[in-house]
Amino acid sequence: MYKVLVIGDVRVGKTSFVHRFVNNTFKENYKVTLGVDFALKTLELSDGQALKLQLWDIAGHERATSMTRVYYKGASACVLMFDVTDPETFQSCTKWKQDLDAKVFLADQNPIPCLLLANKSDLVNERKVSDQDIKRFVKDADFVGWKLCSVKNNEGLEDGMKFLTTRMLQRCKAITMTAQDTVLSLESDGENRSNSCCRSNQ
Repeated sequence: MYKVLVIGDVRVGKTSFVHRFVNNTFKENYKVTLGVDFALKTLELSDGQALKLQLWDIAGHERATSMTRVYYKGASACVLMFDVTDPETFQSCTKWKQDLDAKVFLADQNPIPCLLLANKSDLVNERKVSDQDIKRFVKDADFVGWKLCSVKNNEGLEDGMKFLTTRMLQRCKAITMTAQDTVLSLESDGENRSNSCCRSNQ
């Protein structure tokens, strides 16, 4: 099971995204999340294996930010969402990404993979954040990528999450392989390396 965070400002569509992705249901209005809500989604990989995602829908109001270190712990990936019709929610993404990168890391101390979701693409005439601005931000803030989506119309979500989980598994596999190489290196160095390690622990 992999823990995936869902973060962003209030009313950008985080809870709607979780319900749509997990249960393929949508409502116009959900109660504002207080603290954190949880949901489970099982994906079938190309090799036939099952991948379980534990989605953490984290409240977007200011009071919740003091608890993010606790909420972020143990996460393997993240979805950061904003509303393309509300530039302030896009600007807030800088704060969310900085907070994320400062508080949670992979085993190799690199940031966890994070996907930027630009929600409400169905509101074409109300859009106020351009592709160019999004691409620049994604590059500068070190996201694994971004996706224009509509939770309401169920567009872009599956592709975005497949991309994120693929990148997540790639990084986890790379970390595991590096760890195995380190163990093999220590074992092959013989008695001298072993004695050196023992002395450093004394």
